[in-house]
Amino acid sequence: MNDSAPAVRLRAVTREVDPIEEILVYADPHDPIAWSRRGDALAARGRAVAYEPESGSGGAAAVSRWWRELVAAAEVDDPVRLPGTGLVAFGALPFDPRPDARRAQAGEQVSFFVPRLVVGRRGSRSWVTAFSIDGSDPVAELPAPVGFGPHWSATVGPGALAPEGYQSAVAAGVDAIRGGEVEKVVLARDLAGTVPAGADLRRLVRALTSAYPDTWGFAVDGLIGASPETLVTVSGGTVTARVLAGTIARGADADADTAASLALATSTKDLDEHGYAVRSVLEALRPSTSSLVAGEQPFMLKLPNVWHLATDVEGELAADASALDLVAALHPTAAVAGTPTSVALDVIRRLEPFDRGRYAGPVGWTDANGDGEWAIALRCAQFRTGEPHGVAAPVPFTAYAGAGIVAASDPESEMLETRVKFRPIVDALA
Repeated sequence: MNDSAPAVRLRAVTREVDPIEEILVYADPHDPIAWSRRGDALAARGRAVAYEPESGSGGAAAVSRWWRELVAAAEVDDPVRLPGTGLVAFGALPFDPRPDARRAQAGEQVSFFVPRLVVGRRGSRSWVTAFSIDGSDPVAELPAPVGFGPHWSATVGPGALAPEGYQSAVAAGVDAIRGGEVEKVVLARDLAGTVPAGADLRRLVRALTSAYPDTWGFAVDGLIGASPETLVTVSGGTVTARVLAGTIARGADADADTAASLALATSTKDLDEHGYAVRSVLEALRPSTSSLVAGEQPFMLKLPNVWHLATDVEGELAADASALDLVAALHPTAAVAGTPTSVALDVIRRLEPFDRGRYAGPVGWTDANGDGEWAIALRCAQFRTGEPHGVAAPVPFTAYAGAGIVAASDPESEMLETRVKFRPIVDALA
């Protein structure tokens, strides 16, 4: 299979079902596909058809072309007509658009596919969608639920970039900024570990979505996390995005928490970093939107473990554009790469001793109408599911966290920021 649309007769049938309380029981325990936020949720199983790039890692623009051709030839029976019904595909794309041999060996290239079955819930309504690729009529019925397996704990240890090495990388990043090479660069470090053989990974999904319900909870092709950052959403022609840049840990008590929030809100370093990120999003979205507006000042976004500087962006989608087109235009943003982006990517490649894989890349879903919900894959871990691990051996994973580096950055403070950002995934793994 190559970058052209596969020669299949794809059919999608959606039917409404009685309200479903627990969506995850319909996902595969060892390879869950899931998406949720504030009670709205999707869970899926299997692969009906998948995008397979001819060479390299591919990118969102190539995926968008493939998806348009696939949609044009598909038959969709969807009387429910809610976000997430009908023909739906899930995706997780690499952070770095450049092909990388390490990423290919780890199986972390573009993942974009139509599942065999989707179970969804939005508000008080639930549905099931089935897909076929042979021209037959798919049967949209709920499968038998699969109960959760036993609780488990992961083993977590240092990755390729230990705290001391990360501080050295930050110092080198500051040197690059002060030398005029780049204005801002986002540098990440990693943790590595394993989960027990046969571990039910849906437990990790549930732990994250329960603890962080206001984030985007996701599980796509072994990438599992809870991201606070919207890359872009498109619904009925309305485009929204949320920019996060600038972070501080929550205080231990009410007074300390208020002081932390105030310190972030008045931090010149963090406000500068945030400004770079907002400008990059606006510049990327303008060609594909109209009436694009952003908040004049960032607001304080409170999460259980951190405060973020946040700015919401909203506009109207231009004709013939889709959520995938906007993903292609936006990624990578200054919030996860730096400014100027192309130069920041070179600095990242030089200073990070690993390929990020899908960390900080786009993750989400899209439908036949061009609507969809896409987040930036943060607060996450990539699991090496499938062969040769499967359920027969411990499953390895890598988790990542990063910080935006500007001229005023202090290496130790940035390292401590990554420690705070690791908390959601590390606590859930425990």
